[in-house]
Amino acid sequence: MELDVERILRILPHRSPFLLLDRVTELSPRKSARGLKCVTYNEPFFPGHFPGQPIFPSVLIVESMSQLLAVLVYASEPFDPGQKVLYFLGFDGAKFRRPVVPGDRMVLDVEITQRRSNIWKAHATATVDGNLCAQAELLAALTDRGELPSH
Repeated sequence: MELDVERILRILPHRSPFLLLDRVTELSPRKSARGLKCVTYNEPFFPGHFPGQPIFPSVLIVESMSQLLAVLVYASEPFDPGQKVLYFLGFDGAKFRRPVVPGDRMVLDVEITQRRSNIWKAHATATVDGNLCAQAELLAALTDRGELPSH
């Protein structure tokens, strides 16, 4: 199953400049997903990160991975995005191995490692041209809109 940006926009609450997922290329509910983020120079943070040597911010790599996790949770347990939201609770073991720069096509992978009630845990990676750029363990909670998550 493949999802384009229009379908992603129906699932995620994020909008520009914080939609950081361009396409979902593989989706196996309750198991794993693969997506793409095409990094372009005209993104709003590049003039300041860093002038003369643009680097995609590491925290936004993690955000890209968490957005893919949200799409995977939706595919695993469909919910009304107007009624529920997947809150990103945290990440562990983050490692950033290689900078991501304008022109890169970042391939994101998430794999569910654990699920308890409304809490989802996943292993996530980001690669460019087959080279590992980042990895982390992600934690998220599916909750009613307006309700703050607890874990």
